[in-house]
Amino acid sequence: MKQSQIETIVFDLGGVLIDWNPRYLFRKLITDPERMEVFLREVCNQQWNEEQDAGRPFAEAVRELSHRYPEWKDMIDAYYARWPEMLNGPIAGTVEILNRLRVAGRPLYALTNWSAETFPHALNRFDFLQWFDGIVVSGVEKMLKPEARFFQLLLERHRLKPATTLFIDDVEKNVLGARAVGLHGVQFRDPVILERDLIRFGLL
Repeated sequence: MKQSQIETIVFDLGGVLIDWNPRYLFRKLITDPERMEVFLREVCNQQWNEEQDAGRPFAEAVRELSHRYPEWKDMIDAYYARWPEMLNGPIAGTVEILNRLRVAGRPLYALTNWSAETFPHALNRFDFLQWFDGIVVSGVEKMLKPEARFFQLLLERHRLKPATTLFIDDVEKNVLGARAVGLHGVQFRDPVILERDLIRFGLL
């Protein structure tokens, strides 16, 4: 297949189009950087957050973790109560690329690992999310990248052909998961490199 035959582009959101990082919040709440990193590594860590991305309610997650780490209860509560403060803003260069693809009439979709409870904050804040022809959210579907069934759900729901679809994600294992089900995949590093990748695929 020629690279120019790619028709559809699927974007990850966090880390590609949206700058999300819990440190934007917890730098305000935990003044000692080392202590903050301990909290994010050992208490509200990535594995714990991914369980909410997979559909677990935050109320249940916060209650269980607060029971295990009562000394961190206020910080655990803040993780959900002040979650919007973890959104720093759009990654401007990538949003500009997204707009160029939109203006060119490219079919655009998003596949994101994101809690169903917190994703509405992003929808309300970032107008460019309305540019997508469809967004599939892990917390709604109760499955995560890089699971094959999550990619297959996207393909089936929106009638996409893997051989003509390009997937963009900042996490290598997710790109490999996309390739494993037949999609083309590129790992996002920064907007400049992404632009070069899209030019290489004949999309810009």
